[in-house]
Amino acid sequence: MDPLLPPAFLLAYFLVFFVLAFAWRSLLVWRRTGVNPVVLPGGDDAHAYVGRAFKVVMAACGVVAAAPVFCADAPRWLGAWEALASVPLAACGWLLLVAALAWLLVAQAQMGASWRIGIDSARPTALVQHGLFARSRNPIFLALRVELLGFFLVLPGAATAALLVAGEILMQVQVRLEEQHLRTLHGAAYADYCARVRRWL
Repeated sequence: MDPLLPPAFLLAYFLVFFVLAFAWRSLLVWRRTGVNPVVLPGGDDAHAYVGRAFKVVMAACGVVAAAPVFCADAPRWLGAWEALASVPLAACGWLLLVAALAWLLVAQAQMGASWRIGIDSARPTALVQHGLFARSRNPIFLALRVELLGFFLVLPGAATAALLVAGEILMQVQVRLEEQHLRTLHGAAYADYCARVRRWL
């Protein structure tokens, strides 16, 4: 259990995170451009597989965050690591959660009409290089990595550790798929961008 705040705070955070980072941003891009920014394909290729797996990870985060609100025994069957449950670690976790959400929203705003969930092969997007993208080639995925780490620190246990590892693997693969797409789309401009800006920080 989070020794700092009641369980409902973590559930509220994930609801706000989902609404602002996914639902609202998708609606905003669609209304401004007429383009559906959610481009997660079916099929059996790597892109489709990672997209499905990432949905599972996000849904599992919601379940893990909600479980302690509705079941007092949830920490036990989620494999809570009580030795790591402390106020300082939970405070660090909450700081990371809030910072990750703020960072992600800024990065999404800076992407503007280029923002997508998935790889949009049908509609070319501009190469964004300003703002946070001048510091990191993947600031949105960086925010999601930090968010999963914060989640683990707030609620340390087997379940959140598994989500942290699974999310890390999926994002490392997805980033490389997107880099391959951008390299094909933007050619020398993207190669120059990669030479100037690190993948993460």
